[in-house]
Amino acid sequence: MDEGSAALAAAGLGKRYRRGWALKDCTFTLPAGRIAALVGPNGAGKSTLMSLATGLLRQTEGEVEVLGRPGFLAQGKPLYQGFTVAEMLHAGRTLNPDWDDDHARRLVDEARVPLTAKVRTLSGGQRTRVALAVALGRRPEVLLLDEPLADLDPLAREEVMGALLGEVAEAGMTVVLSSHVIADLDGICDHLLLLSEGRVRLAGDVEDLLAEHRLLIGPRSLDVPPDVVVERRDTGRQSTVLVRGLADPPDVEVVEPTLEELTLGYLRAGRAAAERRVAA
Repeated sequence: MDEGSAALAAAGLGKRYRRGWALKDCTFTLPAGRIAALVGPNGAGKSTLMSLATGLLRQTEGEVEVLGRPGFLAQGKPLYQGFTVAEMLHAGRTLNPDWDDDHARRLVDEARVPLTAKVRTLSGGQRTRVALAVALGRRPEVLLLDEPLADLDPLAREEVMGALLGEVAEAGMTVVLSSHVIADLDGICDHLLLLSEGRVRLAGDVEDLLAEHRLLIGPRSLDVPPDVVVERRDTGRQSTVLVRGLADPPDVEVVEPTLEELTLGYLRAGRAAAERRVAA
């Protein structure tokens, strides 16, 4: 699979468990140097995709390729609770021949986390910063972060994202960031991977995707060709329709959706389609 400057690429990627397919026919290309938002409902296959990309799982079918060394921060932020921070960094140095100890220690120092502190005594924000230092100590070219902000308060989220963006600017790495809080991703991520029911439903640079979509706001009688409709919501006398690839119609309010509106539109549409299939 030759994808040129792709940092991460999948072709027909699938993973099946006994309960069924977690991923199916997953195909996309993530260009190098992007910060990609990986979004989708619970059970969409986000964690499975990251585990396949980092080699923690083996696919059932298809291919996945990662450019260079991947770094991975799992949702549970796996750290040895009985270790001190210094011992965690020592473990990183011992297990990784390409470890940059000075860099990892600088990240911990910038987070103001004592090297002598036990991991189990750290706050959620401190644990995340230590786990991020361990992931970045390998100097990865592609960094995959699975819900790194999930258990953090707003201030800690801001600090962690600031540290991450600083690293991206310095190293020019590619980042895949999974989060349920779309507001955390808006203005930060420049690429979108949207999964639903184990399949890629939307992929591309955020700027291009937003330009391809429009929100049409008009009366309930608003007539829109069904083949361009992503989602339609009718409330009272008004309809709001998310469309893709339609020239702006006259006499209708037309706005470019935000990343959150675009993402939620596709997620709601996917859930509605799944409910219709179950009902049938």
